[in-house]
Formats: sequence, structure tokens, C-alpha cells
Amino acid sequence: MQQPSASERRQSVRTGVVWDGLREVLADSGAHEKQARIVDIGGGTGGFAVPLAELGHTVRVIDPSPDALAALDRRARDQGVADRVSGQQGDLADLADLVEQADLVLCHGVLEVVDDPAAALGSIAGVLRPEGHLSLLVAQRHAAVVARAMAGHFHAARELLEGAETPGRGGHRFTRDELVDLLEGAGLGTTVVHAVRVFSDLVPGSLLDLEPGAAAALVELERSVASRPEYLPLATQLHVLARA
Repeated sequence: MQQPSASERRQSVRTGVVWDGLREVLADSGAHEKQARIVDIGGGTGGFAVPLAELGHTVRVIDPSPDALAALDRRARDQGVADRVSGQQGDLADLADLVEQADLVLCHGVLEVVDDPAAALGSIAGVLRPEGHLSLLVAQRHAAVVARAMAGHFHAARELLEGAETPGRGGHRFTRDELVDLLEGAGLGTTVVHAVRVFSDLVPGSLLDLEPGAAAALVELERSVASRPEYLPLATQLHVLARA
């Protein structure tokens, strides 16, 4: 059996907890027994869309980059799921015009760069079917403060600590409580918040490449702390699952 590449091992470490949450949502909703309608906002080249299509679901990727959408099309054809994956140029502002209704919306790494996160979540809520789900992956503020300080950017760390950030300077960073309030304001109920990449950004990539079994062990360690609230402030990202 072909061994995973170095990039695949690193990707599994970064996304393992997110995939666990997505599988749980699809299983709980019964979507594993039918073809769920999934929308991936900013889904790029299909890192999530194509594997979801391989599970039997239909996925529409909305992304502003024509190059990314071209790569998505090639990837879907290579994996034999081109009939279940479609790409459309656009962004969150176009969502209501592009999507009628979805069972699951993925919004990964997008909320940070919009001008109005509350309005963006309202747009997503507007296309979710009743009891539909949102998978929201965002950068977490406390870890970003530490990262800036460790890099010697002390003024930037202080600005971020005090909330003086703008989308044009790396985007918004969120805390758990801020996200819960934003989702509640959009009429979405938070079902779970997971810590993502608590350790993986601190571990040298060379260790994962050279040490047999290191990537798999790190994935299991990430999973073991993902649902522990004391680790949320240490996580590079927060993965929130919400329901309409």
C-alpha cells in the first residue's frame, strides 16, 4: 500500500479534528444514507469538497478565484466525482443569489477576511434548510497574540490583544464567546466547539517527515484535547458546528 506523502501527513494533522466533526454531523443528520447538499464557501481546490463527494454527497464550491476553481475541476475529474462537484465563482456576498438551500455549509478560513462577520453568518443562515448545519473554521485570537509575540511583533500582539484589528491586516481573530454570540445573532445554535491545531503548529515538520508514526500519534493527541475547554485558548483555530 502506498504510504502518504509528507504533505498529506501534515494535512491530516491540521484537519483531522475538523473531519471528525464533519463525519459526526453527516452521521447524526442521516446524511450518510442520502446525498446531502453541501456548499463549501471559499473551498478553493477542493480539499474538503472532493472527499465529501467521494462519500456520495453533492458539493458546490463557491470561490472568487478562477484558478482555484479550474484546479477543483481537474481534481474532481481525477478522482471520478466530477458529476457530484461543481464550482462557481463568487463569495459570501453572492451566496443568496447562488444557493437556494443547503443541508451543510462549510465556511473554513473565510469569516476572518469579511468586513462584517455578523452579516456573513446571516447570509449563511438564510440558505440553510431547517435543522441544517454550518461548519465554521476560524483563527483563534489568544493563540494569534502568542504567535505574534513569539515572532517579536510585540506592538501587533498588543493591538490584537485589545481587539484593534482590521481585515486588511491579516483578518479578524475570534474567541469562543465571540463566535457563540455572532452565531446566536444569526439565529444559529452552537452545538460544539473544538480546538484545532493546539500542538501541530509547534511541532517541526521535519519530525513528522522523519519519525515513523509521528503524524498519526500527533493526530490522536490533537483529538484527545479537541473537546477540552481549557485547550481552546491555545488552539490556532476553532472549529464550530452550528445548527439552523
